[in-house]
This record gives sequence, structure tokens and C-alpha cells, in this order.
Amino acid sequence: MDRKDLALLCDYYEITMGNGYFDLGMKEKTAYFDVFYRKNPDHGGYAVAAGLEQIAEYIKGLRFSASDIEYLRKRKVFSEDFLKYLETFRFTGDVWAVPEGTVVFPYEPILIVRAPLIEAQLVETYVLLQINHQSLIATKASRIVRAADGRPVSEFGSRRAHGEDAAVLGARAAFIGGCSGTACALSDKDYGVPAGGTMAHSWVQLFENEYLAFKAYCKLYPDNPTLLVDTYNTLESGVPSAIRAIKDVLRPLGKTACAVRIDSGDITYLTRKIRKMLDEAGLTDCKITVSNSLDEHIITEILRQGACVDAFGVGERLITSASDAVFGGVYKLAATEEDGVITPKIKVSENIEKITNPHFKKVYRIYSKETGKAEADLICLYDEEFSEDEPLEIFDPHYTWKKKTFTDFRLRELLVPVFKNGKCVYEFPPIEEVRRYCAEEIGTMWDEVLRFENPHNYYVDLSDELWELKNRMIEEKRN
Repeated sequence: MDRKDLALLCDYYEITMGNGYFDLGMKEKTAYFDVFYRKNPDHGGYAVAAGLEQIAEYIKGLRFSASDIEYLRKRKVFSEDFLKYLETFRFTGDVWAVPEGTVVFPYEPILIVRAPLIEAQLVETYVLLQINHQSLIATKASRIVRAADGRPVSEFGSRRAHGEDAAVLGARAAFIGGCSGTACALSDKDYGVPAGGTMAHSWVQLFENEYLAFKAYCKLYPDNPTLLVDTYNTLESGVPSAIRAIKDVLRPLGKTACAVRIDSGDITYLTRKIRKMLDEAGLTDCKITVSNSLDEHIITEILRQGACVDAFGVGERLITSASDAVFGGVYKLAATEEDGVITPKIKVSENIEKITNPHFKKVYRIYSKETGKAEADLICLYDEEFSEDEPLEIFDPHYTWKKKTFTDFRLRELLVPVFKNGKCVYEFPPIEEVRRYCAEEIGTMWDEVLRFENPHNYYVDLSDELWELKNRMIEEKRN
């Protein structure tokens, strides 16, 4: 986690292409690359962007060390002039991106790099690594948190994550997506994600019985302890022992905040029985927390069935996004620039979904002034301007006869400057603020876009100019 030497955390072909650009005299050419993705995770209606802060830290510190240069020299395929260039390599370009926590949709740029060609090429792998991982986990967390319907969700997945970075940054992304905290202490230390947790089954097993285990724990940690009650028999021994320990230790101290947790069994049945037992014992303030391989679908179903749950702990299916483990973000050339002249570039494919949108672009989100809800996104050329005082007509880029005109609307440009001439110009907010912003973003979406099954297709349209340019370039390439 403390490793700063990340220049070689890239696909090898980024370096071979960089060497080629250098030796061919192309290193001064400016390139524009778009980062976008093609489908929402879990067949959902939206995604949540995350990972930008780590990208900024990487770009600011991007250097090739002496050992990096020596490694490349030993490969015997790179020119000495190129290796000397890498010795003083610094990122000098521009970056625009949507702020972390922004709700985003397929095919719209969520990050744009404008930089000398070699620089733009070399940052590709790390940019995609962070956006693809953290956006995936933030999106999954958002879905799970919405399923919990106001109940706190804690991220519990460190031990099942795909490596240490995935655990720590996954917890960060989950917090952005709406989780209340994490079990990962390092994510708290490094990123301010609130860490919490009480006991495992091993604590209970090390005592002669559950009552002694719970009693000892309550004495050590009397402020809001959570007692794990399913080590042996949840209803016959676990819950009765927890009730006894709470009454014997916490009540005399005037402490009423406490909880019990189960990590196995029929959650709906057990929590209803537990709630009845706690209430009958006078412990109406005692909360019930559940874990055990949960996701948004399981949470939705057990709550529909009447489960009595106050909080959730979600592990492996969140930290790995087990149901759809690839975000699929890509990094595609959109334009080049020489002597101030921007030349659009396009990738044409037999697969329609892989045809790119050319040129340097920006993205507007259209909001209804009446409802405050987001209605559609509009991708346009970088120099296009639209007035909120004039009607705005948009059309579906695939079914052009499908049109809509907005008259009482507000426009918001989604991409904001992050780097200018190699200097970071964006002030990253505290992570609690990012989390609040994400919740506000979700609040601007229609319920139809947010539903888990068959969500409404949120429209991401192209401006007239961009649509005409794209189709003209497709015809030119095909001919």
C-alpha cells in the first residue's frame, strides 16, 4: 500500500507503443482519450463513478525509477533515447472527470485525458484499474444500501477481497456508494472510512459458555456492544445468554445501546423470534444485525418476508461484486491535436456497441425544474453551448425518430477539470462529503431507473453535430 513506484503498473504494450511514438517523432502530438463503459453492472439502470482520487495521486507521483529504466534496458527492445526520455518523465497534460459519487451511464465519457501522446498512453492501465474496480464496488454498494431501505449497511469483505488493495479501496468505494462503515481498520486509517466490529465465533468458543463470553465482552466494551449469538444454538442458548449478560452488566451501568448479530440460519424466521424474545425481556432498544453472504436481492426478499433487522453486514458479494464482477470501462482515442487543430478519431467495428464517439466532448445532464429529477444526458462537442432559455430537443442516437423537447429545464456540465498542464487543480472533498453527494445523486434519479429488475433505460443522447460527425466518419471509414 505504501508502494509509490507504479510506473510499470501498466500493460507492456503501452511502453512499446510509447517507444514507437518517440522513435517516429510523434511524442509532441497531443491525444484525447475517453474513459467510458458499455453496460451497467447487474443489468442495472445506472452506475456510480469512483476511484478518481487515487488516479490523481498516481498521476502526481508518476516517475520512472532507475530500477524501472534498467529493467526496460535489459529487454533490449527500447531505444536509449526513449529510456533517457523516461528518466525525466512527468505528466504534463489535462484531465477532466466526473466527481466521485456521480451517477453515470453507458457510453458517456466519465474521464477524459488530453496529453502528449506518450503520456496519455502510459496512464491508461492505472486509470482503468481504479475506475473499473472502485466504480464496480460503489455501484454494488449503492444497490445493497437501497435494498436495506434506510438500515445501516457495513462492509465486511476484507478477508474475501482479491488482494490488499481490493480490500482497502473496496471499502472506500463501498462507503462512497452508501455503506455506513467497514470492518477494515486500514481503510479507516488511510481514507477515513469508519471502522467497527465486535467479536467472532472464536471469542465465544474460548469461554466455558456463551453467557461468560458475553459478560466478559460487555464489561470490556460497555458502549454499544454487539453479541454474536449463533455459535451453538441461536434461540436456545445464544439469545438467552445475551439477554442475561445485557441485564447483568449493561443495565446496572445505565447502558441501553446494544445489539445481537446472527451470521447463519433462516434470517427471516430467526430475527422474528429474536425480536420477540428481546421485547419480552424488556430489551426493546437492543438491535438485531445480520450477515451471511447477503446481497441486494436477498436483503429485499427477507425484508419483504418480514425479517426484523436493524442493520446489515455484507461481505463477499459486495467486496467482489460477485454477481457481476467486471465493470468493463475502456480507454479509447477520440481525437488528436497538432498546432491547435483538433482532428477527431473513431473506431469502427462490426459490433455496433464498439463503435466509439469521436472528438473532444463534454456531457450535460438535463434536469426537470419542476421535479428536480434527471431526465437525460447529452453528449456534445467540446465547443457546443445550449441555453436553458430556449427549448432543447434531443433524440435517441439509435432510433432517431424518438425525440423529446425540454422547455423548463436545468443543465449541468458533468465533467470538471482535474489536471491542467500537469498540475492538479481539483480539490478533493472529504470522503463523507463524497458519500453525501452520491446519495444526493441517487435522489435525482427516477425510481424506474433505480429498480433492480428491468430498469428504465435512461437516455444518453448525442447532439446533432456529434451525431452527424460520427455518421459521416463511419461512412468515410467504410469506404
